[in-house]
Amino acid sequence: MSQPLKIAIAGLGTVGAGTVQILTAHEDMIAARCGRSIKITAVSARNRDKDRGIDLSPYAWFEDPSVLASEADADVIVELIGGSTGPALDLTKAAFAAGRHVVTANKALVAEAGTELALVAETAGLILAYEAAVAGGIPIIKALREGLAGNSISRVLGILNILSTMDATGRDFDDVLKEAQDLGYAEADPSFDIDGIDAAHKLAILASLAFGTKVGFQNVHIEGIRHITAIDFEYARDLGYHIKLLGLAGQTEAGVYQRVHPCLIDGDGPLAAVDGSFNAVIAEGDFVGRSVYEGRGAGAGPTASAVVADLMDIAAGRFTHTFGVPAIQLKDLKPVPIEERIGAFYVRLKVVDRTGVFADIGSAFRDHSISMESILQRDHDDDGNAHVVIVTHDVQESALLAALASLEANAAMVERPHVIRIEDVWGE
Repeated sequence: MSQPLKIAIAGLGTVGAGTVQILTAHEDMIAARCGRSIKITAVSARNRDKDRGIDLSPYAWFEDPSVLASEADADVIVELIGGSTGPALDLTKAAFAAGRHVVTANKALVAEAGTELALVAETAGLILAYEAAVAGGIPIIKALREGLAGNSISRVLGILNILSTMDATGRDFDDVLKEAQDLGYAEADPSFDIDGIDAAHKLAILASLAFGTKVGFQNVHIEGIRHITAIDFEYARDLGYHIKLLGLAGQTEAGVYQRVHPCLIDGDGPLAAVDGSFNAVIAEGDFVGRSVYEGRGAGAGPTASAVVADLMDIAAGRFTHTFGVPAIQLKDLKPVPIEERIGAFYVRLKVVDRTGVFADIGSAFRDHSISMESILQRDHDDDGNAHVVIVTHDVQESALLAALASLEANAAMVERPHVIRIEDVWGE
């Protein structure tokens, strides 16, 4: 059998500890499948004395992760620190400068510096592997880069974080988020989940793989869930929908759109039942058609499993370009503005219940050529105001925004309109 693949791990949180556990528990199986063993030689973390439930005594300890990257006895550096700048970026650059491959679970790093790092790695004949950065235990990177490599991908979309639990359970958001953080499913900084940044990092990576473009995180239209209320979930169910935070990217004649935002989706569709720690991704190729991938998207086991899969590829000598094509050939991404989206919308208005309000709403929509598919009105709230929910037919987003801007000036509007896009997940 060949010499072992020697690795050093920077970051010993839930994923780092899980990686050590898998490599230890399945040492013989991994060696048989790779043709060589994988040996941990060194580790680094912020707190050396913390009890992680694993024995670190066999490994060299480095206080500084960048020193580990350049001086540890290792062929591969596993970066599990997190963050797009600072120690994670310094470590990755130091590893490449020292001639070491890098395996990472760091979605922010790949989304914000991936193009640059891919160029550095490929120029040096090194590998930047990141299966664990997107959707945890779902092998979606390998699927797009290898399994669907013979297809031109037109669209990729999915549920890329844990917030769909709100839709499934009706529980309070803070309660859902706290539980997800305790289980290691959600980001430590809650704004990354609440504001959609976590999902946007993942979407930018998927879009680059799918369309052969430079990673364009800065071009992702991002909306979080701060404006979604319990009443919106209730109305959505009444209308036959579920609310999910989706990431959607597509390649059109006008360019590439990338957007993360709450959506109403068909209550009987393929993504409606995805909740908890599960993620799901749909990819559409010209020959394969639609492929659906579902599995646990976060947590120690699924994410560490993806880290180990990348290590096994390196151990076995399997190499693919970072984003499916040579980094130097990645195309510039031409973004399509969100205002050009054409689709249906859910609009909730809180209005003073008086004569003429419906006529005003109808006039504003008519003046901007917006056709209404259905209207719901609920009982008065404690202040005597009414909620009006409108579902539109397909319309260009810029037209809807113009109509709502004119309505905001109406004295009958108690608060700004609440808008959620309706997405046909299957694109029928």
